[in-house]
Amino acid sequence: MDNRLSPNPAIPLDLPTGERIAAAVAHYGEQTVALNALALLRGENAGKDFLLYAGGRHGLGILDGAPTLYWPALWGARTLLYVWDDSAASDVVAALGDQAWRVREMCARVVLERDVPAVQELVALTSDKNARVRAAALRALAAQGTAEHQAVIARRFSDPDKSVRPVAQQARDTLAARLSATSE
Repeated sequence: MDNRLSPNPAIPLDLPTGERIAAAVAHYGEQTVALNALALLRGENAGKDFLLYAGGRHGLGILDGAPTLYWPALWGARTLLYVWDDSAASDVVAALGDQAWRVREMCARVVLERDVPAVQELVALTSDKNARVRAAALRALAAQGTAEHQAVIARRFSDPDKSVRPVAQQARDTLAARLSATSE
């Protein structure tokens, strides 16, 4: 590791994301990690060390002057899969409209994992230009939708991208089973 770029040589750059985030929690505490993740999602500076915890070795490129593009926001959203603070909900929902498809996809995953209410936004994302975003939106919509959303999901059975079609079928089945369980 290049210590010139990282003020803390103990940051585990090469560990899998979950393990890096666990190390960040051990170092900063869970609430601070969640708030730093939220800062990254918002496009704010959360500090060099935290950027490396969240992004791993890829964070070194950002610190070395590579264009940041959407990576820190993506890493912030991904971190929220591992730690959570309820204050993040509105920012996660707002980021479902991010210009970067990877951020939209990750936020749809966070919405599903954290049960963040976002039905209208998820319905819109089922028509996103990116297939991975559409698939993530379908999974999350299956967990939050109502009977009226069955038609929205069914439209994706003939999605232009064949990888979305089985996700739509699975989403239909998940929604139907969830609705059946709640009506019993």
